[in-house]
Amino acid sequence: MLSSIIADFRIIFDRDPAARNWLEVLFCYPGLQAILLHRIAHRIYNLKVPFFPRLISHIGRFLTGIEIHPGAKIGTGVFIDHGMGVVIGETAEVGDYSLIYQGVTLGGTGKESGKRHPSLGKNVVVGAGAKVLGNLNIGNNVRIGAGSVVLRDVPSDCTVVGIPGRIVYQSGVRVNPLEHGNLPDSEAKVIRLLLDRIDALEQQVQALQEAKVKERELVASGVSNDKANSDYNETHSCYLKDKEIEEFLGGTM
Repeated sequence: MLSSIIADFRIIFDRDPAARNWLEVLFCYPGLQAILLHRIAHRIYNLKVPFFPRLISHIGRFLTGIEIHPGAKIGTGVFIDHGMGVVIGETAEVGDYSLIYQGVTLGGTGKESGKRHPSLGKNVVVGAGAKVLGNLNIGNNVRIGAGSVVLRDVPSDCTVVGIPGRIVYQSGVRVNPLEHGNLPDSEAKVIRLLLDRIDALEQQVQALQEAKVKERELVASGVSNDKANSDYNETHSCYLKDKEIEEFLGGTM
């Protein structure tokens, strides 16, 4: 437990430019205080001691505004930045060196028993106000955008944005965990694709109308219209990313 506490302390200096000295971090960082109290409560919880783990958790919630159930598993070097309003459920798991911002909920979706809270992999960033609900598996190096609501599993090396959360793949791209506000706008991208489709369909309708007029002229003049039709088919085609639109509208993750 001592090594985990040291890692929790050091990671703050790596990820928070406002951290200037150890005394300030120790006494003025509620995220660190909440995790320290949780590690004590979790150790007692694993010994099957009743009442006291929940009491320590409640004291931590009163002092820091961060509620972590003593049964939750928190990895090494986890940093809860600011932290007010963070809720981490009983069966939740947070991987090593994850970063959690204020207002985040790692919660359940009902009164089911057993594993009912999400499991986060290593180096996960959960933006402010994001909700991850249910027995989900969130892979390593995942970024969850601020205000997103995640209801499905997320593979590693992805970015999730929106309500409900949708995946934007960024595998192989190294991302600064502090740049959680620099996220793609998947809704705007799909809207642009749909506008492109409308424009393409309008062009096809116009071309079809022109082809019909030309066909009548060719029939009237006794000339074959085969070449006109072939030219039209070669010129106009749908160039949109149909799969991307289908996945977005279908909520596929």
